[in-house]
Amino acid sequence: FQEEGITELLLAPGKRPPAGPNSPKPSGCRMLADVLADLRAQVAANHRGVELMKGLVASYGLDVVEAYMGHIQDAAEAATRLALKEVVKRATASGKDGRGAYQSVDVMDDGTTIDLSLSIDASDGSAVFDFRGTGPQVLGSTNCPRAVVASAVIYSLRCLIERDIPLNEGCLKPITILTKARSILEPSEDCAVVAGNVLTSQRVTDVILKALYAAACSQGCMNNLTMGNETLAYYETIGGGAGATPTADGASAVQVHMTNTRMTDAEVFEERYPVMLRDYSVRADSGGEGYHSGGNGINRSILFLTQMTLSLSSERRSVAPTGFMGGKDGKKGLNLENDNV
Repeated sequence: FQEEGITELLLAPGKRPPAGPNSPKPSGCRMLADVLADLRAQVAANHRGVELMKGLVASYGLDVVEAYMGHIQDAAEAATRLALKEVVKRATASGKDGRGAYQSVDVMDDGTTIDLSLSIDASDGSAVFDFRGTGPQVLGSTNCPRAVVASAVIYSLRCLIERDIPLNEGCLKPITILTKARSILEPSEDCAVVAGNVLTSQRVTDVILKALYAAACSQGCMNNLTMGNETLAYYETIGGGAGATPTADGASAVQVHMTNTRMTDAEVFEERYPVMLRDYSVRADSGGEGYHSGGNGINRSILFLTQMTLSLSSERRSVAPTGFMGGKDGKKGLNLENDNV
């Protein structure tokens, strides 16, 4: 990749003047070497993938490789159609709408609605995920690109499929996704979207799984914590409780749904950074009660041993994760700053 050009772009924000007389000076990338190393690793991984694909073609021939690509997608499509037919059967058996029309709504902490009208054709297992009733794009960064909405849909569908198949585009072949321009799920190109991938995606997943009669709402965000100063930077996502399903309690203190990161070990965290981890425990009785109860969340308390800047991007602080099919709501999250230590 063009390392000089990328470096210039990463450092450019640090050359801008402060937004106002009392505003801090913007900073560019503080850990440039780490970021460039990450990019080199990604490029190297892509090159390795190219070499492996060439090896497959050399061993079996292009026609055979392309044919099996199609077979894998066809198998995923068939499995998805079957899973969606089962959704209608379960809904009918539980006394719900057996016509394949389901509604699910959730509300972001700023009041923006995530509104899904789901229509399933029980005859062929196709479905329409209609999000056009969702609220408008916002001035903040929780706007969620359509690609992320599609990711939430395919993830949720894969959760329903009981067969061991690789995740692939075939899962979306029987699916139509509808969004409205300039909504929070189809924002304009000039809108900020950083939190859409890590917060709104989780709320979209909650809405989808409730519409599919698969699970109650989970923690509803990724709890993105960043901290650092002029010499270091650190990022983590804090887990929470998973929503209960019709057949099981939700898991406690785990990474839920759209997250895929592991927490740094406490010993490593304290050794590498000037911090003390004062508490990292299960938040007792925070999951919603029910015949099957929601999973409990997490308490996490960090003491900084030197001057640092912290940022926490979170949701479910104003709107609780809702229960389902008679289950109670879970508790809302809480962010606290304590200077008296």
